[in-house]
Amino acid sequence: MSSRTWSRTAIAMCLSVAILSTYSMVALAAPGQARQSGELSVVGEVTVNGTNAISGATVFTDSTITTAKNSSAVVSLGNRGRVELLPNSSVKISFSENSVTGNLSAGRVRLSTSSKIAASVLTKDGEAVADAEQPNVFTVDVECGNTVVATQTGRVELRAGSENKQIAAGSDATAGVVQPGSRCTRLSQAPSFGALSGGALAALLLAAGGAVAAAIIAATDDSNDFNVGGTAPVFSPSRQ
Repeated sequence: MSSRTWSRTAIAMCLSVAILSTYSMVALAAPGQARQSGELSVVGEVTVNGTNAISGATVFTDSTITTAKNSSAVVSLGNRGRVELLPNSSVKISFSENSVTGNLSAGRVRLSTSSKIAASVLTKDGEAVADAEQPNVFTVDVECGNTVVATQTGRVELRAGSENKQIAAGSDATAGVVQPGSRCTRLSQAPSFGALSGGALAALLLAAGGAVAAAIIAATDDSNDFNVGGTAPVFSPSRQ
């Protein structure tokens, strides 16, 4: 057999093995990956496991997604729901056929899940756990160093230490302490009437009340103290 024939035979065998291996991997991986993957949509700079990502990319369970300033990301999980990351956020998401969980280390994340889907977000202060018997939409925020959980739809429980806080739709709850020097601390220290002591506020209100009273007395006084020397002049509007 010539060398050319041997070469063709070897190439054909390699191609056959490669094709067979590919089909075998797809057959084995497809069922599990189909249940545990989502589609990514991005705005701005977003990374998945440290690699720059684009819209349409596939995200698998146990992936860490990070958004830069003025950037955001959405992981669509089919009928299970979706996970939204706001700017300057980082979360590790894990999901299965009937659960979606996140481990939030920075920024804000919003979970929207269907009924019968267990949803939760873990932070350093505690864990937000949604009621799996109904659809839920809730946001978890750790921007200020503490944890703030707000429920838009459904019902969520914030578990922090030995304390469990029920958060109905339209309300929120917090756990942990605001980080000193953060944006939230600076806002809370801005001067306002609420920062005045009780005595100072009372004195301010008393002074204001005295000024109003003096103005009323002056306007209603019937004496002629201001009419010395005759009747006060009356000024009528000029006519053109």
